Amino acid sequence: MNNEPGRSLKLSVSGLKGINFLVESTEYEPSPNAKISIAAMYQILNVTLAVLIAKNYIYCYKSCKDMNKRWAVRDNADEDLVRKLSAELNIDTVLSSLLVNRGISDYEGARYFFRPDQRHLHDPFLMKDMEEAIVRIETAIAVGEKILVYGDYDVDGTTAVATVYSFFSKQYKNMEYYIPDRYKEGYGISTQGIDYAAQHGFSLIIALDCGIKSVDKIDYANTLGIDFIICDHHLPGAHLPAAVAVLDPKRADCEYPYKELSGCGIGFKLIQAYAEKNGIQFEAVAQYLDLACISISCDIVHITGENRVLAHFGLQKINTGPCIGVKTLIEIAGKTPGCLTISDVVFLIGPRINAAGRIDDAKHAVELLIACDENVARAKGLMINTRNTERKGHDLTITDQALDMIDSDEVLIGKKSTVVFNKDWHKGVIGIVASRLTEKYYRPTIVLTQSNGHVAGSARSVLGFDLYEALCECKDLLIQFGGHKYAAGLTMLPENVEAFKDRFEEVVSTTISAEQLIQQIQIDAELRLSQIEPKFFRILNQFAPFGPENMAPVFISKNVYVSGNAGLVGQAHIKMAVMQEGTAAFDCIAFNHGEYLPQLKPGVPFDICYSIEENIWRERRTIQLNIKGMRF
Repeated sequence: MNNEPGRSLKLSVSGLKGINFLVESTEYEPSPNAKISIAAMYQILNVTLAVLIAKNYIYCYKSCKDMNKRWAVRDNADEDLVRKLSAELNIDTVLSSLLVNRGISDYEGARYFFRPDQRHLHDPFLMKDMEEAIVRIETAIAVGEKILVYGDYDVDGTTAVATVYSFFSKQYKNMEYYIPDRYKEGYGISTQGIDYAAQHGFSLIIALDCGIKSVDKIDYANTLGIDFIICDHHLPGAHLPAAVAVLDPKRADCEYPYKELSGCGIGFKLIQAYAEKNGIQFEAVAQYLDLACISISCDIVHITGENRVLAHFGLQKINTGPCIGVKTLIEIAGKTPGCLTISDVVFLIGPRINAAGRIDDAKHAVELLIACDENVARAKGLMINTRNTERKGHDLTITDQALDMIDSDEVLIGKKSTVVFNKDWHKGVIGIVASRLTEKYYRPTIVLTQSNGHVAGSARSVLGFDLYEALCECKDLLIQFGGHKYAAGLTMLPENVEAFKDRFEEVVSTTISAEQLIQQIQIDAELRLSQIEPKFFRILNQFAPFGPENMAPVFISKNVYVSGNAGLVGQAHIKMAVMQEGTAAFDCIAFNHGEYLPQLKPGVPFDICYSIEENIWRERRTIQLNIKGMRF
């Protein structure tokens, strides 16, 4: 965040028993809104009393969009555990409740959580078939076989290919990589890709971020004498492909301790295993942590357990010494390494990598990520950035068309799902459009377009609704589908589109709950502004990196007041400072909340939910509340 300075705080070096939370203190500049006169305070108190009587302690709900969101406060954590952990760690009970809600109940668990260590990475040979995979690679290298590294065209797939290809090409030269064409071949293992391997003499294919459901394709490859090693993280089907090795923690017979690795994460475990068995130092593997972090961030997998360790050290590498390709993308995005977050990776780096495959050829993304020359990387990065600009244009146009299609159809508006189809839409951006439509109408959404004689679709879901299971109920109408609980891809014959729309709506309407159709703000705890002190903020920061299953905590504070004047930033954002009785003021930014501005008057109490973040402006650090919702 780059806004003006706010709350005055000085962070000192103290904290959890035996854990050094900060090496240096951090100065926070005073806010010009941090003072209030005694007369103004009395005025606020009088208005407060009058308003509370008038309200009878009941919220007044307005008709603006945020008022329709549910404020869902998480159930209280076990009080005995919270008190015990607070005493052990010498921290606020709000912080210990956040830990307990993350499954952390003692000092050792907190130390493990707050101090990620590369020694926390699991033994890669705990993964089913890892030994078989390494033996097959060693055999191929020993006899000089040609090895093809094959991966999907999205961020996860291209970072996985870059990781595995870069590592093994330093050990062995007789190898290439292959990314299927999104439009000609589609998702996953393709017959065209296998034919390419056969025609060029490849006898081993390492497939990354795909292949777990490609039973028929692997059978075809076996008839050609081509072996496969599958490295996938998607849910398997009823039968596993007949590959030499199938690395997927989600397979029922795999006892690997962590199930939520990304596709690139599986590739990382593969090279970790090879390095361990062949006496290669871990540093040779760790240089790819930046790519692992990008895949974890952009594929929206859980940032817990082993993923948290990989993301922690990967983010460190992004900020201190990223590979040339990543460094180039950061520069092109107008940033400098140093304080980039998971959100920066998701919104600045990921879309540019994805744009290569959405608009052109994902091989350009791999070429960038494996580049060893800065000039080559710069040229490739600029080209990919141009593709990203083109992607934005397609995205906005198709989104507008889809919105018009929905808003003009009363039947579609009344449904509990959205399925829209236009044969001319650009296949490369329908996933983004599906996300935008889900955000607006908040219901399971599928966007379809025509591609190579078939209809291809991208699907997105809402909190709590299992999209993958819903698609399983429609599988007789589909050629193929795959994905996760909240995102999936699918292909069908054109003549099945209308039947699929009806079936999908039937499945959704009979299984989704009314609550799941109302967007919610998940609130972790109630907080008084006076609790946001240096030690609290310092420890809160160390819950990062944030992401699914470890989201940035959201707090609710009641009966706050505007201090000074609230103002509009841009066309829809509000910049203001708020306070509670007896507290200093905290600067706030409220994105897309401009409709609230007329209600934000001195002396009028309201409730806010927000996350707490650090704002850096002209080398000054301040604490800022990022407002998620307001209620009057």
